[in-house]
Amino acid sequence: MDQEPQQPITVSQCIDRIAQKLNAAKLHYGHGALDAHSEALWIVSKQIQLSPTEALDHLEDDISLDHQQAASNVADTRISTRKPLVYILGEAWLMGVPFFCNEQSIVPRSWIAELIVNGSLEPWLPADVKALDLCTGNGSLAILLALSCTDIHVSACDISMPALALAARNIDRHGLGSHVELLDGDLWDALPEPNEDNLFDLIICNPPYVNTNSMSALPAEYQAEPVLALAGGNDGMDLIRRIIASAPDYLSDRGAILIEIGNEYENFKKTFPQLPVIWMEVSAGEEQVLLIQAEDLR
Repeated sequence: MDQEPQQPITVSQCIDRIAQKLNAAKLHYGHGALDAHSEALWIVSKQIQLSPTEALDHLEDDISLDHQQAASNVADTRISTRKPLVYILGEAWLMGVPFFCNEQSIVPRSWIAELIVNGSLEPWLPADVKALDLCTGNGSLAILLALSCTDIHVSACDISMPALALAARNIDRHGLGSHVELLDGDLWDALPEPNEDNLFDLIICNPPYVNTNSMSALPAEYQAEPVLALAGGNDGMDLIRRIIASAPDYLSDRGAILIEIGNEYENFKKTFPQLPVIWMEVSAGEEQVLLIQAEDLR
């Protein structure tokens, strides 16, 4: 561990020092931050009780010795444990929105969040929309939907009760108890039998989709997450087959389902070669998230 800092420095200098330490450790990123400098910003901003974005407006402020040391200690823990920074800080940020997060849930980082926030889903969000978030985890996507659409009702389900407990905390944090309801169960088993009064206009899902070979090669940071939230079977399509098979029963006539598949584009195309799909453009490209309209599932 580094010696305790001995003199005041600026927030910017502290971020640079933490980034150098993280860089030297050859960590893996992708859990809310893309590189060492982004994680360093996150670490330091947490100590001075600002969001990472807010901290950028205070780079030339002095940072106390206590806050320097606290940031250094967090970096040391990050390096020694190889856990995602989210789990160490107990908080994740997605599209600028904070969420409680711990090891009971996958770290929120879905490309679907971009589509919610940038308005790409508006054609499938009619007035008084009813939406479903399958595999909700800590509830981040359901919450982003509710924050972006004031007249929406979101049902959010997950097979993991600890993840749902975390989602409940996040729903309370954002004051969305009247807009988001939580259901427990294995995919569609969490829902009542579909009828004309309980169909959804939009279903979103970031399911476990990592194929078996990729699972075995994941770095330590990803292995720290619940296997249940990542593993998608031999070709990554185990849950996606079940999701698509039953989706038409739960969609309104003009509804659609949005599914993230990450790097499994080739396996998806092999599994569903004839399925009409709309590929949604996100910052990672046009092969990570797909949308299927109800009429193309029936």
